[in-house]
This record gives sequence, structure tokens and C-alpha cells, in this order.
Amino acid sequence: MAGGATSGPPAGGRSGLMVGLLAASATFSLFLIAGLFWGWSVFYAPGPAAAQGDHTVVTLPSGSGVPAIAATLKQAGVIRSTDMFKAAASLTGADRKLRAGEYEVPSRASLRSVIILLVEGRVVRHYLTLPEGWSSAQAVDILMREPILTGEVEVPAEGSLWPDTYEISRGEARSAVIARMQRARDSNLARLWALRSPNSVVTSPEEAMILASIVEKETGVAAERPRVAAAFSNRLRIGMRLESDPTIVYGITRGRPLGRGIRRSELERQTPWNTYQIDGLPPTPIANPGEEALAAVLNPPRSDELFFVADGTGGHVFARTYPEHLANVARWRAIERERAGLPPAVAAPEVASEAAADGEGPAASGVAVITVNPTAPARPGLARPALARP
Repeated sequence: MAGGATSGPPAGGRSGLMVGLLAASATFSLFLIAGLFWGWSVFYAPGPAAAQGDHTVVTLPSGSGVPAIAATLKQAGVIRSTDMFKAAASLTGADRKLRAGEYEVPSRASLRSVIILLVEGRVVRHYLTLPEGWSSAQAVDILMREPILTGEVEVPAEGSLWPDTYEISRGEARSAVIARMQRARDSNLARLWALRSPNSVVTSPEEAMILASIVEKETGVAAERPRVAAAFSNRLRIGMRLESDPTIVYGITRGRPLGRGIRRSELERQTPWNTYQIDGLPPTPIANPGEEALAAVLNPPRSDELFFVADGTGGHVFARTYPEHLANVARWRAIERERAGLPPAVAAPEVASEAAADGEGPAASGVAVITVNPTAPARPGLARPALARP
């Protein structure tokens, strides 16, 4: 009789089970290590080469989830596997941090580099600048030359755009950029109008934009804008015509470059903007003025200057009286003759004003060539101009 002994698995069976478990564990560990090593190598390994150049441009729309982002990256050819991207994004916690936008992914960027690029949001930034004093037609030219923008756009009202540098994004509509420029103009005009001084001659924001656009086109020297604004304001107060060369150009080209000097026939041509022929302000601005020109018109310094003419250095010399102005004009004529290689006694070529030859930059003199003679009969706005040269 065997007594109370308890039977159990044979010792050999227990040891075999342990060996099997250990072997399975070792095999799993090897597969796990191999898998981790493979994943690690894929995560850090160089990615696909760019199809062209040294980078690939990829745009990730706002609101895209990880699957959509992975599909976009795969389609662009910057990752090899959507599954690997999704797994890597999930394991690293990047799936909650990926940012939309336009990216330049370097050629052969690793999966890790791509994820870091998207997490840090190192998007490509595009900027577009509308310079001060450019017309609305020229603003449309700038927009149409920008290849990342889309759609057509009509030329907006003159003076309705705010000169500035704007950030734009690939695929953005040109009309949307115009709308941003117009909103900026409206807000800045309202801000500056609220700060105007009683010395300003303009009676409405619209008049302020018109006069500021003329000031903007008359001088490219920032320090001169207040003096130019004051001279024009003084003229308006006493009924003298503004006689600004850029207004002649605008009547001819509607904001495009003239490409040459102004002819006498053009000076005498009747257009709504030709301030040699009309009294007061033109019906619209002749450009999109910037903040400094607008502020100068709304807060002109107290001055009794009425005239200015180019001084030969890029700026102007100002005068209070007509005789002073004629002397300044004579000096400018001498500079013109010297630059043209003409002897002092020979008149300069027949043109009616010193407007910039290209019709684009500030005129050499707004009120220099044909000026109202203050000694003529005092009929505000109707005094006949006296020619400063044949």
C-alpha cells in the first residue's frame, strides 16, 4: 500500500514546460527587439528623395487629421508608409500636435525629421508688399504676379488699399488679399482721422485720402511730406490750384507708369485729375497713400510756404513768395541744363513740367513749372497760371 503520498507531474515534465516557456519568451523578445530595431531604423532612416530640387512642398489643410496628413505626405512622396507615420505619431505623442500649413520637406528627410517639422510648425511664410504711393492698378499687378494666389480680381477703387506688407498663404484668393488691404485702409484711416488737428484743410476722410495721395506722389523724402502737405493746404485755403504733376500723369494713365516726361499738350489737357486745369481737389485719389502722408495732411505744420521745386539732390526747396520761387526754379533749370550737357544759354528740352521721366516716382516739382502768380487779380481758384518757361 502506497500510504498518503501525493502524485504530481513528473520532474521531467515540469522542466520541459519551463524550457518551452523560456524558449518562447526568448523568441518573443528577439522578435520584439528586432521589431523595435526595425522601427527605430525606419524612424531615423533617410526618407524618399525629392522628385525635383532639394525639397518638396507639401500643404496640409487646416483641420486635417492624422490619417489625412499621412495620406497627403505619402502622395507628395515625403514618407514611404502611412501606417508607419501614424504609428510613429501616436507613439511619440505627436498626433495631437501636428500643425497645418505649407511645408518645405528636405529631400530624404527621415520620418523623425518630418514629424518634428510638423510639430514645431515650421511652415513656409510668404509675404506680399504694396509700396506707399502705388496705384490700385499696380496693386492688382503685384497680386497677379504672385503664383501662390488664386483667382482673378477687379481693380479696386483708387485709394482704397493700405500700403503694407501682408502675409499670404498658398491657395489664398486674390480677392481675399484685396479685402484685407481694404479693411486695413478703413481701420487706419479711422484711427488717423480721429487724431486730426484743426489746422487740417480737409473736411472728410475721403478728401484726406485724395490730398494724401498727391503728397505721397510728390516726394519720396519722408521728412518733406509735412512741408508738402502744408504748402498744398495753404494753396487750397487761398483758392490757388494745386498744380501737381502726378495728377496730370494719373489723368493719362490711371495709375500706370507714363514712361516719359509730360508733354505741354498733356498739361493743357482737360481731365478730372489735372490740377493744372481744375480748382481744388481731384474727384478721387491718384494712388494709395501711406500713413506718413496721411498723417501729414491731417496734421500739417503751420507754414506760409506755397511753392516748391526740385533741388537737384532728390529733395525740394520751398518758397513763401513768387519771386523766391522763380529764383529757385531758375536754379533748377540750370541744374537740368547742366545734366543734359547743354550750355547755360540753351533752354532745356520742351516739356511742360519736371515730372519724373518714368511717371512712377515723385515728380521733380509739383508746383514749379506753371504757377499761379499771386500778383494777378484775386479770384480764388480762377487766377490764370503764369508759365515759368516758354
